[in-house]
Parts: sequence; structure tokens; C-alpha cells
Amino acid sequence: MKKIFPKIAFIFLTGIIFYSCSIVKKVPDNKQLLTKNAVVTNDTVVKNERIESLISQKPNGKLLGFPLRLGLYNIAKDNPDSLYYAWLNRKPNRRENLAKIISNKQVDRLSQSFLVSGLSRFLKKTGEAPVVIDPIKINTTKNKLQGYYNNQGYFDTKVTSKIDSVGLKKAKVTYLVSTGEASFIDSISRRIETPELDSLFLKNQKRSLIKIGDQFNDEKFDAERTRITNYFRNNGVYDFQVNHVRYDVITNEKNKNIDIVYDIENRKIKRGDTLVKTPFKIYKISQVNIFTNSALKKLRSKISDSVSYNNYNIYSIGKLNYKPKAITDAIFIEKGRYFSDKDKTLTSRSLSNLKVFNFPNIEYVVDTTSGNENNLIANIYLIPLKKKNLNASIDFNHSNIQDFGITGNLSLTFRNLFRRAETLEISTRGNIGSSRDLPNPNGTFFNLSEYGADVKLTFPRIFLPFKTTAIIKKDMLPTTQMSFGLTNQRNIGLDKENFTSIINYNWLPKDDTTIRFDLLNIQFVRNLNIDNYFNVYNSSYNRLNDLAQVYNSNTAYLDPTTGNLTNTGAVFFIEDVINGNIPINNQSNDYNSIRSIGERRKRLIENNLIVSSAFTYNKNTKKGFLDNTFYAIKTKIETAGNFASLIAKQVKEPESDNGNQTIFGIEYAQYVKGEVDLIKHWDLGKKNILAFRTFGGIAIPYGNANSIPFSRSYFAGGSNDNRGWQAYSLGPGSSGGINDFNEANLKIAASVEYRFNIVGKINGGLFADAGNIWNIFDNVEDESYTFNGIKSLKDIALGTGIGLRYDFDFFVFRIDFGYKTYNPAKEESERWFRDINFSRTVLNFGINYPF
Repeated sequence: MKKIFPKIAFIFLTGIIFYSCSIVKKVPDNKQLLTKNAVVTNDTVVKNERIESLISQKPNGKLLGFPLRLGLYNIAKDNPDSLYYAWLNRKPNRRENLAKIISNKQVDRLSQSFLVSGLSRFLKKTGEAPVVIDPIKINTTKNKLQGYYNNQGYFDTKVTSKIDSVGLKKAKVTYLVSTGEASFIDSISRRIETPELDSLFLKNQKRSLIKIGDQFNDEKFDAERTRITNYFRNNGVYDFQVNHVRYDVITNEKNKNIDIVYDIENRKIKRGDTLVKTPFKIYKISQVNIFTNSALKKLRSKISDSVSYNNYNIYSIGKLNYKPKAITDAIFIEKGRYFSDKDKTLTSRSLSNLKVFNFPNIEYVVDTTSGNENNLIANIYLIPLKKKNLNASIDFNHSNIQDFGITGNLSLTFRNLFRRAETLEISTRGNIGSSRDLPNPNGTFFNLSEYGADVKLTFPRIFLPFKTTAIIKKDMLPTTQMSFGLTNQRNIGLDKENFTSIINYNWLPKDDTTIRFDLLNIQFVRNLNIDNYFNVYNSSYNRLNDLAQVYNSNTAYLDPTTGNLTNTGAVFFIEDVINGNIPINNQSNDYNSIRSIGERRKRLIENNLIVSSAFTYNKNTKKGFLDNTFYAIKTKIETAGNFASLIAKQVKEPESDNGNQTIFGIEYAQYVKGEVDLIKHWDLGKKNILAFRTFGGIAIPYGNANSIPFSRSYFAGGSNDNRGWQAYSLGPGSSGGINDFNEANLKIAASVEYRFNIVGKINGGLFADAGNIWNIFDNVEDESYTFNGIKSLKDIALGTGIGLRYDFDFFVFRIDFGYKTYNPAKEESERWFRDINFSRTVLNFGINYPF
């Protein structure tokens, strides 16, 4: 060790010297590379994103502490083509010798080749030039800092700067801020020239954002200006704009107190060459005109159909194709009400939500015919979308199920179906594929298929036989959807037929909140090829086959060629063990394994009938694509089987072999299910984001069921869950994910991810995912599968890793490298860190972020 240590130290020091010299390689003499900025306010170092955004010159970006892009830029040659010609002319015969191999013209072209100059151009474009300290930008930053603190009420702020050398051609810049005393608001008064506006102002004065005793803050004044403008414009003041609100700030130099005066003058109108002051007016709506099939004013002369309905005038070029109520229910601008921007916005959203018109054009004009100069006419111009729309697509794909597949989709949309803005969508889809893993005695290339059809009818209102407007108002943009779907699979899994029928209602009580109520959700799943079970669930078959080699004595259950269980033989072997025909201790692990495989098979080959209702609440506070500080919460409660139970009692069909009630010979599912999903993001600045997610869900069978249908159960693992495991491979509990598709009826999960920018559109992420699934209150009794109170929390798995993302603007492509940091499937002494090595990396690919 003593002999090696000097060598290590020498290499380390050499690397440090090389790094220090190379990093300033392209910094000009008598200049310095900016390595750091610091802002010291009143002797305290300030670190926050708002202050840092005021600094005009930032150091070169770093990755894990190293300026990678600067390093790439430094590697590039400054004049590669000149260096090439210098090398070419260094020896008199070099050009001639090259010209004998390639032409003389190509010798010159080599100067622009990738190897000669293209690589350097690429490195310069990808890299980043050294940030050299610029005195002009330092002065700009000082002015910005002074302006910022002035706007915070520190009117005596002084800003200086100093440059400190921190090495060869390197320095940091420190900005020293002395704010002095803050100024506080001592009094608030107003000077509003229009009496009507003065009265409006007094009615809403309590909501003012500016209070006596507050420290002066310019941002609050801007927000107050916007608040006043919105309030006036929503109460009839059509001509009012934000620039009409001004403030007089009177400063007392002795005690630093300030007096604020709201100053709202009458508006100025240009008449001829002069500006004339005119009081603001409060307008009411005298007419609402709706033009249903044209936004062009010049086409008004072609109007041939019109109707008046509930104080609305509706016009059409040609026959009016809409029931008047269908349109007027979506309009919030009403005759006799004051002008309001809010009503205009709601009208635009509501008309767009009908999905039968393009975005509407709404204009207001002064009514010169009513004799009241304070009246406005609202003209709403609508352009209908095509009544019928046909879309078709075709895709070629490859997956773990099929080696080659062709998928086609055809959809047809009918708008304004019953003249009440309803939308009918009919879509069909089909897939044919080829798989070498399937038996194919006829040698057919396309040996698997899937096809289906869906019908969805949307009403732009709550479709019920009684009124709901007292609870769900029309400004919540309610819709009703009725959908029906049928899917059929051949040579895929157990070959399923799936029928669905859904009636649901959606509305928006707030801009950031959505509510969905599924009145009725019917799903019927029929398995057509249950003999294929052990071909699909290979791990169950392999475990069963291994046990059969030990306990089975009936050769009729075996394939004479391979000596392994046939699919039919596997079923008979399970029945013999359960019925006691094969003597196995019913307390042994082997017996329990065989019984568990049999129960799981029986459950998964059963046909399912699910008749459920659900209520979903969804709130998302994200405002715009660039908002990275927000939260989203989704809660759902679902019940199934209650309505089906009422029907079963009336129909009185024979009970199933399990003693459960049936409808059409099928046991119906009965359960209650609840779940909560919470997401929170924090913007840490400089494209750094901390994201957190937690999820909890439970589905409890009761009444006619002792388990949850596969389609309603939970799984763990995968690109959007615990990334240390592949999808369906984690849990339940500490069982080790021995089945091909592991699922259960209880799930707890939490994830945290730190996201950062590497270079350009390439981003990185460090993540930790925790969670698992368990069986609870169902027919599973094995303690390694079930949740048994607080002690089962030790079965929560932890996956950690790193990810790479490329931002394509409209979507993000993601690769995550996950590792099993804590694996509950192992013995307790071997659960931590035993699977963290490159050979056990779990790769997960995804589109967009997992949460």
C-alpha cells in the first residue's frame, strides 16, 4: 500500500493540474473565467432563484461538479482548416502524393471533412464557450439588484461589486448589497374621477391586496392593478384597461413611511387631433345575437332563417340545424346583465366544449338603436365543424406476444346528431399478427388476431329524467357519455371476449377540478380457450411440473415424448392432490403450492361479470406547461355487485358450483374499492425539480365474491411504478413474484425523483420507489402473500436508480436503470443491497415522466 499510495497521489495531482490548466485553455490573456457569483445582502449570503435570475452573467454549466460542455468546447480546434493546410504544406510532396490517391479537388475538400473540421464544429456547437467576466454585465446586474430591492421598499439601496481571483485566469464575482431601512405604507387614499367607478371601488375595497402597515412591495401593486381591472370589467366597465390604474407614492424621508394614492382618471378619447377626457360608463347587454354558421359579417345579408328564444336572437344562412336551447344553454352572456369578461370567457369555453363548433368569435358593439348609450350588443359568431368526419390509420408493430403485427383503426364521428349538439363516435379496430411461439399446424402466417368496435354518444349536459342544475350548474360544463364496446381475441392468452357498457357524467366545479360519476359500468369477460392456461402462465406450469415429477404416479398425465405434464394432465394432477387421491401432507409447502396454483387457475379462467358504479375526484393545480410547482390529487370510490344482486334476486337463477348467485349462468363480482393518488412537484430552479408521489388502494370482496377480478386488482413494478422490478413481477408481500402475472387487492406505493438537466434537451433523474401489493380480506391465506398488520410493512420493496430523458418538446422519451435495493422476497438478512450490480439492472422504457 505504501508503494501504491505515491503513484495514486501523483496521478491525482497530475489530473488536478491538467484540469486547472485545460479549463482556462481558451480564456484570453488578461481575462478571467467566471467560476461563481455571490450576492451578499446586509452581510448575509442570499441564495434564491429570484435573486439569481437577476444576475446577467452565469458561470459555465456543470454536470456533477464538472463543466462538461466547456471541456468539449476546449477540445475543439479553433482553426482546423488552417491547421490542415499548414500540415499539408509542411512537406513539399505531401499534396502531390495525396492527389495521386484522390483528386486535387478532393484534397481541398478534406479541409471541410468531419475528421478535419467537422468534429471541431460539432464540439463547439455541443459545447459551451468559456464565460469570461464582463464589466458591462456586472454593471447591468448591479442595476437589476438595485431595482429589485427598490421594488421591495428599500429606497436607499446601494450595490457594489468586487472580483476575487481564485486561480489561474479564474475569478468569482461578489455583489454587495446594502438595503438601508424598509418603507411601510402609512396611509391609503383614492382619487377616482368617474363617480360610478368610485362607488364600485368602495364596494370591493376590503379585498384590496394593499394594506396599511405593509412593507412596500411593487409586485403587490401590479397584482392589485390586475384585481381592480378584472373587478371593473366583470361589473360592466367595458372600456377599462389595466393601464388606467395608477398610483401616487409619497415618501416621507424622515420616518420612511409612504402614502399611497389610487389615481384613476377618466378615459381619454381622441376626437380629431385632441384627446378629450370622458367618464367611464357601466354597460348592460341589450341584445345577444348568435350567428350559427358564419363568422363573416359580410355574409349577414345571406341570412335566411332566424329565431328568438329566451331573449337570444339566433340566425342562420340556410335552415337552422340546431335546437335553440342546445346553443343558448352554452351561453352565459344574457340580455339585461352587466357586461362581464367572466361571462365572455365561460361562453367561449362552453361553446368549445360542445365540440360541434370551432372556437367562437365574440364581439361587443355599442347599441345606437336603443336610445341608451350605456347598452352593448353582443354578437357571437360560430363556425360549425364538419357534421361527419372519417379517420383511418394503420400501424405495423412488434411485441413480446407477436413477432409481426398489423393494426388498423377506422373511426366515424357524427356531430349534432339530434340537433342538440350531441356527438356520436363509432370506431372499429383490428389486429392480425404472427407468432412463432404458437402451435400452427396449418402453417398460417397470421395465426393470431384481435378485433373490436366501440360506440360512444356524448351529450353536452346531464342526461337524466330529473333536473340537476341546483347541484351541477351549467358553468361547470357538464357532459354525459354512453359507451359500448366489444373486443374479441384469438390465440392471445386465453382468447377473450370482452363486452363493456358505461354511462358516466363529468363536470368541472372549478377550473382545476374534475369530477366523474360512473352511474353504471358493465364489463363481461368470457374466456374462450381455457385449455391454453398453462401455455400462458409458464411459471405456474413449471412449478407444478417439478412437483409432479416427485408425487405423480399416473403416467396418463404425462407426455410420453418429454415425460412432462400435459395441459390436461396438469389439471387432473391438481384435482388428485386436492381430493386426496395423491397422498401429500396437506400442511406441507408442496401441497400449499399445488393448491394455490389450482385456485389461481380456477380464478383466472372464470368468466367475469362486473356491474359497478364509481365516483372520481381529480384536482390539479398546475398552471401551464412550464409550471413545475404544483400538486395533483385523485381519489376514487367504486362499488360493484349491488345492482347485480338486486337483479339476481328477481331472476333467481341456479347457484354456481361455489354456492354463489349467478346472472346468465355467470357469478357476478361484488366488492368495494377505494384509492388515493397524490403527486407533488417542487421547482428548485435551474431546471431542477423534486417530484413526489404516493398511492394507496384497497379492494374488498364481499357478498357474492371472495376475490377481486383480475382486471380490478393491483400490480407492482414497471416503468410507472417500482422501477427496480418489471411489471407484475413484485409481490404479493414476500412471496417473491413467482407467478407470471402477480396481482393482489391491496397496494401501497411511494416514489421520489430528483430531475436535473445534463445538457441541452438531455435530462437526468435520480429516483427511489417504494411499495408492494398484498392480499387482504380475500381467499388467499398464505402469510407470505397477505397483509398481516404493521409487521407486513417490512415487505415494502425499495427500488432505486438513475434515468436518462430526452425532451422532444411534445413528449419525453425515458430510460430508467432500476436496482432492487431492498428485496422483501429474500431472507431478512439478505434483503439490503444484494441486487445492486450492473448485471441485475432492470431496464424500463417509457414515454413522458412516470408522475
